[in-house]
Amino acid sequence: MFMSQVEEKIKAIEEEIKRTPYNKATQHHIGRLKAQLAQLRELKLKEKKSGRGKGRAGIKKSGDAVVAIVGFPNVGKSTLLNQLTGARSKVGGYDFTTLNVIPGILLYRGLKIQLLDVPGIISGAAEGRGRGREILSIVRNADLLLILIDAFNPQQLEIVKSELYKAGLRLNKKPPNVSITPRKKGGVEVIRTFSDQKLEDRAIREILNTYGIHNAEVILRENVDEEEFIDAVAGNRVYLPMVVAVNKVDLIEKDYLEHLRSCLTEPFIPISAEKRIGLDELKNKIVEKLEVIRVYLKSPGSEIDWKEPLVLRPPASIKDVCKYLHKDFLRKFRYARVWGKSVKYQGQQKGLEHILQDGDVVMLVKEN
Repeated sequence: MFMSQVEEKIKAIEEEIKRTPYNKATQHHIGRLKAQLAQLRELKLKEKKSGRGKGRAGIKKSGDAVVAIVGFPNVGKSTLLNQLTGARSKVGGYDFTTLNVIPGILLYRGLKIQLLDVPGIISGAAEGRGRGREILSIVRNADLLLILIDAFNPQQLEIVKSELYKAGLRLNKKPPNVSITPRKKGGVEVIRTFSDQKLEDRAIREILNTYGIHNAEVILRENVDEEEFIDAVAGNRVYLPMVVAVNKVDLIEKDYLEHLRSCLTEPFIPISAEKRIGLDELKNKIVEKLEVIRVYLKSPGSEIDWKEPLVLRPPASIKDVCKYLHKDFLRKFRYARVWGKSVKYQGQQKGLEHILQDGDVVMLVKEN
């Protein structure tokens, strides 16, 4: 199928969805259309990707977490990277200043966070405009997205979010709690663990049929809509936390800032990358959204190492600490002593399954 044919089909389905009134009687039809639309968009992305050679946007991941700074060209990403990390990212007052992905390391609150200044995302990036495919492939591998928008162009936020959504990224969301188990016969059986429902059984069957699934057990553990159920069927979405920052607030009036707070669809951190306004608040929000656990180690008879915490993803247990350090710690483990928020009293003795909290101090005791 030629790319022009795919684009025509996408446009036709989008128009039909707009024309069709949404109600229970049409839900199954709209569900099928949205499933077809999702498949066509994935086909288009794959064809764009296969038609390109290897780009220059590749970067080696480093540090405890990776944060991609995304936004339109000329929004201040390079300036922000330089202010946060000291990286030498070229800065200029014209579009597409950043020709490659520029990395830098932010050292903050015991964490080493790799920041990536990626080329500007523009409308049509998900279809390959402005090196969009290369950019979005980098973004999909990050641990968090920092969306940077211009205070004078707040419409950029919805455009960037739309391009990321089309590329299969789901921001500040968790995967839908849905399980789909194909089987050889018996049709589609839908089991719900709640009484209310957004999605009718018929719509579920239409979506599954579009993906070639005609026999399956479907368990819905939360109330999902058509698009969330399609995400569960597709199984290739990327779920990432997101922070939004509005740049150049040093150039606007207070009343206009309040206007932005009322009209933007996401909470944001107001900053001026050039004047270093709001950067501490931004760094704190990044660490908060990353949701990492910093564990500090203590050896028997020695001081606590406050400089180099062990950084783990929650839920993190003492067993995870042992595995990270060396297999001998797990093999010879006797017990651990823990200081911090996760214990009832300081220095409490705990076993391998104990779940740690951010800032805990752990001393491992091994067999001789």
